[in-house]
Amino acid sequence: MSTLTDARRQEVLRAIVADYIASQEPVGSKTLVERYRLGVSSATIRNDMAVLESQGLISQQHASSGRIPTQQGYRQFVDSLHEVKPLSPPERKAMLTFLEGGVDLEDVLGRSVQLLAQVTAQAAVVQLPNLKVSRVKHCEVVRLSPVRVLLVLITDNGRVDQRNVELDEVINQDQTYRLRDIVNDALVGETLTDAPAELARLVDDAPLDIRHHVLKVATTLIETLVERPSDRLIMAGTSNLTRVTRDFPEGLPKIIEALEEQVVVLKLLARVPDLGHVSVVIGDENEEDQLRDASVVAAGYSFGTGGQAATLGGLGVVGPTFMDYSGTISKVSAVAQYVSEILAGE
Repeated sequence: MSTLTDARRQEVLRAIVADYIASQEPVGSKTLVERYRLGVSSATIRNDMAVLESQGLISQQHASSGRIPTQQGYRQFVDSLHEVKPLSPPERKAMLTFLEGGVDLEDVLGRSVQLLAQVTAQAAVVQLPNLKVSRVKHCEVVRLSPVRVLLVLITDNGRVDQRNVELDEVINQDQTYRLRDIVNDALVGETLTDAPAELARLVDDAPLDIRHHVLKVATTLIETLVERPSDRLIMAGTSNLTRVTRDFPEGLPKIIEALEEQVVVLKLLARVPDLGHVSVVIGDENEEDQLRDASVVAAGYSFGTGGQAATLGGLGVVGPTFMDYSGTISKVSAVAQYVSEILAGE
């Protein structure tokens, strides 16, 4: 087969994928001749379609119907994308403005999935930061009453945890300041996975007059750091999938279940590619049975700049295999980039 013929058949495949994504109807040779400037006759296109079908890239549901892309066809289409749909300046501005309105890390990530669900019409998911790469920036101790303090733990990526602590004895303001200094001396700069060990050492070395307070505070912080799930998902737009139920053959309940249980999606997001890249997993490429009828487009977001940037987690969308891959890749990439820029304070 000549290079020219091969290139034309790739054009035919791209046209079939693009048309099916837009219409969700089988595509015939007449449609391709009328809508796409392929420069050949309808008979030649029919021949090309027969070859593409023999290669497993398209299929025919009925003898008289047009063709639809197979999962293998979608994969070849995605792999052949040399550039994705660029966002318009108004789209970029609207996205960034919405995300910048977040008051803290969790709010920014919550906004990111709302945004992705809206602009892609898919189910959107984001993984909260992996605690292994989060470090303690500061722990504020606020005296609320003679026997109650508020702990505010702040990480270097903007995550904030707050806990009220009921004390067994009265604490004065001077003791509160000393307690805060002791906790920060132990925690600042430590990862959240190493911090509990540092806290466990505090009690024996604490001054006698505040040792009982140190014990209470250390216990509460350890419970916060150890018992709070380190991997959590924020989701939005799950209802979008119900609009295309017919395109998940017996699979939509499984997909919804996978999203709700979170474990399956967390496994996917844990394997996001290096920063700046987007992964596309199509249908049967998914290792988990629940997602074999769906496609997942995901990217990592980071904290820090340049060589200091560290991947905090993944975000992306789950949708039908006929999704607009070019547009979805562009939007997932843009949101991941904007979230990273906001967390870096750029």
